[in-house]
Amino acid sequence: MKALFFLRHYNDIDHITPVISKWIESGHHCDVVLVGHPKFRNDYRIEFLNKLDRVRLAHIRDLLPPPEFLRWRLQMLLLTNGARRLFFIGRLVGILVQTYNAKRREPIWRNTTRRLLEHSFGEGGKGVVVFDWITRDSPISVEWVETVVATARGMGLGTVSLPHGDSPHANRLIRHHEWVLKPDALFSAARIFDKLVVPNELCATRFRPFLDNQAIAVLGSPRYCDEWLSKLAKLSPQRPQGAGSEGRLKIVIFLRKSNFTTFWEEVSEVVGMIAAFPGVELVIKPHTRGGWRQPLTGNASLRQLSNVSVAADSVHSIHLMNWADVIIDLATSVVFEAVKAKKPVLAADYLHAGRSALAYYMPETELKCRDDVYRRIDEFLSNGCESFYVEEHRQRFIDEMLHAGGADVLPRYVALLEEQAERIKTDETGSTGGTGASETRSLKRA
Repeated sequence: MKALFFLRHYNDIDHITPVISKWIESGHHCDVVLVGHPKFRNDYRIEFLNKLDRVRLAHIRDLLPPPEFLRWRLQMLLLTNGARRLFFIGRLVGILVQTYNAKRREPIWRNTTRRLLEHSFGEGGKGVVVFDWITRDSPISVEWVETVVATARGMGLGTVSLPHGDSPHANRLIRHHEWVLKPDALFSAARIFDKLVVPNELCATRFRPFLDNQAIAVLGSPRYCDEWLSKLAKLSPQRPQGAGSEGRLKIVIFLRKSNFTTFWEEVSEVVGMIAAFPGVELVIKPHTRGGWRQPLTGNASLRQLSNVSVAADSVHSIHLMNWADVIIDLATSVVFEAVKAKKPVLAADYLHAGRSALAYYMPETELKCRDDVYRRIDEFLSNGCESFYVEEHRQRFIDEMLHAGGADVLPRYVALLEEQAERIKTDETGSTGGTGASETRSLKRA
């Protein structure tokens, strides 16, 4: 069988690569098309995929004639919310969108879609088209995704949306200007697809107001399942962090994107307090997207603290987790891997407007005030980092959040993709031919 995966940024590469790897192990073929920044060609997970047999990988600009790619890219930029938020050009963008309306944009969407789908499925047969979670404010146009999905259905192909993350919050009002407790229409775009996959029920609650129950599959986390973590340990590049930190308590703080409500003044206070402990080294990890907009990383006084540093974009989160003794989390799913490894994670819920999934499942992880931070750091320095979790709590977190349905997560993802690929609409295509897949490792321009 054949699958076409569209990947656009760090998070969906991180969470969908395990599924692609298992799909290939199961004897299938796939194309991987990068639709985000070309720099992701050098991501170690993309390099891993590019070495697999039966995988063809390329950036979308290599698959389209240059003029067509340029028009596709300009339309994409025109429709992203980021352009409309820019103070000086936001109104101009709004006027352009009204003038250059959906009817005028449609030919570019249809032409690019036709080239991509015919390249992957030109010989017909069973197949499935896969995106990550798409929302109404995604940096990739929902309008284009709708065109891809509709065209794929017309060719008798299944369409699936896979996770690009998890749900680090147990509550719902977590972003700036979220004041009403009701379903978030951002997630309504999920109804585009035949199937939406989520790792756990906490994630499913975002989408259930907009989809029928049979359209949602709760399959566990491909990123944090045992099978992938075992493989990832061998794949991830080795990079020492904090040379000369031997004998110190090594701490990492993971930050969230700036659109989430974070109490930055208190975060700065906590950083200063931790830095004042002798024998501590602290690394701050900005979010992989939009970290430059976070006030903490631009705080000049941090640069004056000899035992505090801000991690560069090139430093992967997995490097920092391997290096750290203790992790302080402002509600990110990246720390779920540390929980699996029994490494202490402190859920700093009082530093943001949310209730973290970590604190909900494992109350022993929660920091409720500055005193809690002090006591925890002092305990780790005095007694070490062992026996941090209540094992019953940790196991429930793993069972419900990461292994929903059982520890064999990746085979369930492959089975779902196979099921969707089998759903050939013979009344539309009249064909159930072979995959027509090539085993070359790089796509060439259609």
